[in-house]
Amino acid sequence: MKTYSAKPAEIERRWLLVDAEGMNLGRLATQVATVLKGKHKPIFTPHIDTGDHVIVVNARKVLLTGRKSEDKKYFRHTQYPGGAHWVTIQELMAQHPERVVVQAVRGMMPKTKLGRAMIKKLKVYSGPEHRHEAQQPVEWNPMGEKKGQA
Repeated sequence: MKTYSAKPAEIERRWLLVDAEGMNLGRLATQVATVLKGKHKPIFTPHIDTGDHVIVVNARKVLLTGRKSEDKKYFRHTQYPGGAHWVTIQELMAQHPERVVVQAVRGMMPKTKLGRAMIKKLKVYSGPEHRHEAQQPVEWNPMGEKKGQA
């Protein structure tokens, strides 16, 4: 039996819409990363991008468990001496809640050219509106029926 390898012409991409209201950040990110990679499809091939597009709405209503809201910090550096900046997750959620979801998903993607190409299929919006109606996204609940049970 030969190993199947997906060809780029065979890949069908869907657009999935996820409402992040009441979902835990880490659990949401793992499910979204799985779909972006294409691991949920039977034609998954590790060296080919077989994943779907994902639209996440209501990013500002995502839940953080434990003490993450007080303790978690994000680091960035300007590449100049003394250019280290730390931002708490509370500050980031107040100003740019979509970046919190993007960073969580990005951390679960491969750190390669393919991973950077896959993350471009993720669209995150802080409110309930999005601008992808033309793609006819399908509602998708990554947690099954467990949504809202934190």
